[in-house]
Amino acid sequence: MKLTINGNGTEVKDGLTVKGLLECLEIEPARVAVEVNLRIIRKDDFHTHELKDGDSVEIVNFVGGG
Repeated sequence: MKLTINGNGTEVKDGLTVKGLLECLEIEPARVAVEVNLRIIRKDDFHTHELKDGDSVEIVNFVGGG
């Protein structure tokens, strides 16, 4: 299936959830916010929100500093 992730076209396997996508990308779910088609996905829903062909996904990483 084709997704747009942070503006870049990407091919991934069918049936991925947000959690599955983050695992494939080796991204720690606790440290990011995810938006799918302009809708923020709650962390509690990462494991159940299935991605569909053509979805646009934005992944924002939290960065600390001081």
